[in-house]
Amino acid sequence: MTEPKDLKQLISQRQLARKLAMIATYQWQMTQNSYQDIYIAIQDDRDLSKDFRKADAAYFQELLKYVIANAEAIDALIIPLLDRGVAQLDQIELAALRIATTELKNHPEVPFKVVVNESVNLTKKFGADQAHKFVNGIVDKLARQLR
Repeated sequence: MTEPKDLKQLISQRQLARKLAMIATYQWQMTQNSYQDIYIAIQDDRDLSKDFRKADAAYFQELLKYVIANAEAIDALIIPLLDRGVAQLDQIELAALRIATTELKNHPEVPFKVVVNESVNLTKKFGADQAHKFVNGIVDKLARQLR
């Protein structure tokens, strides 16, 4: 059975929104710039702005704004599952965990396996060599807690 074209398009738009939200979360973690400054930086970047035009913009905005406004609450959910402090985490790992936690908490319509898979794929793409295994373990535990 093939998926309807609309569903495939939604999946693709959401994947791009997650990717951009992770990049933007990473930028925010590194700079503490405002949402507005990070949004403008994405629009000014040729490759990222091209992705943004194909992404689910509302989903991107919701994810990033939630992470920025609720980082401490998100971290409070992650910390008990870590083998080290948040400050010792690689910034890519932390961005992936924050986005995944936001999705698990706020988007029950997204299957938890999709959240796990997407966070692992993004960490494989942007993170250190074995970081995806760490993220996989934490997001899997989070999914059991939050869902």
